[in-house]
Amino acid sequence: MTLPYLTDAESFRAFRSDPARWLPIALDIARSHGLDTSAPHVFATGTNLVIGLGDKLILKIFPPLLHAQFVSERGSLTQLKGHLDLPIPEIVAEGTRDGWPYLVITRLTGTLGSEVWPSLPEDQKERLLRQIGETIVAVQRVPLGPLASIEPHWNDFMCRQMQGCRARHTRLGLAPKFLAGLDDLLRDAEALIPMDAPPVILIGEYIPENFLLACHDDQWSLEGLFDFGDVLAGWRDYDLLGPSAFMAAGRPGRVKSLLEGFGYSKPDFALKRRLMALMLLHRASDLNSHICIEAWQEQADDLVGLQELIWPG
Repeated sequence: MTLPYLTDAESFRAFRSDPARWLPIALDIARSHGLDTSAPHVFATGTNLVIGLGDKLILKIFPPLLHAQFVSERGSLTQLKGHLDLPIPEIVAEGTRDGWPYLVITRLTGTLGSEVWPSLPEDQKERLLRQIGETIVAVQRVPLGPLASIEPHWNDFMCRQMQGCRARHTRLGLAPKFLAGLDDLLRDAEALIPMDAPPVILIGEYIPENFLLACHDDQWSLEGLFDFGDVLAGWRDYDLLGPSAFMAAGRPGRVKSLLEGFGYSKPDFALKRRLMALMLLHRASDLNSHICIEAWQEQADDLVGLQELIWPG
């Protein structure tokens, strides 16, 4: 049993979508480490091959074309270990099979955030967004260590994102009224986004799919954080974008809670402008799919209006 050599993302997605082709190999890897394979669970979502081994362990197998995600995940879990109050997975075993690196990590307890978030009352959403802001700060206080050398470096990454920004959002169907202000925003971004400031650990995706939650005395709280495959080292505000787009949804109380948890008081124009630029430059940026504000395309006339809609106050 061998894992194939795949040269492109489409081939890998097809392979991943057919567990019969790779689950026996995954279980063989687990057995090689003396792990229990009696109750495997294939996770259909996610980027890599992910298998639950009972209720205690997770096996993640990374295709060679996503080796950078393995480096990011392994380096982040190693560097963050022991530095956070919030539980994160711990590495139990690692190795390589047919050129595919893998990690065996502990499985966290809790309820996936995406299952709970939509039904939570507003005060609980504000509470969690404050905790998310505080969690981002806690992660960013951890020394970079080996993550300082992770690629791409912030300055190179931002330059590349700026160069491809218009083409990306044109391809993704951003409305012409927003594209019209893109050049002005990118010019502002060069001054507003620090390129040479001391970098911090950026997770890149503080979104409900990457949180575990738990309820104690009718209060929901963060219970765990996982998925570190997209970590960068760069400017701290970048990590506000996920919760701003997917969770705060332009609600003043939610935005206030997130920013205060992060350490910002009432957002001024410069902060909103910087966040708007970073949102358009994010490596996963797709405003039409990611801004969770109903009819936002009709509510804003341009990018300035859009930043006021996303970060009111």
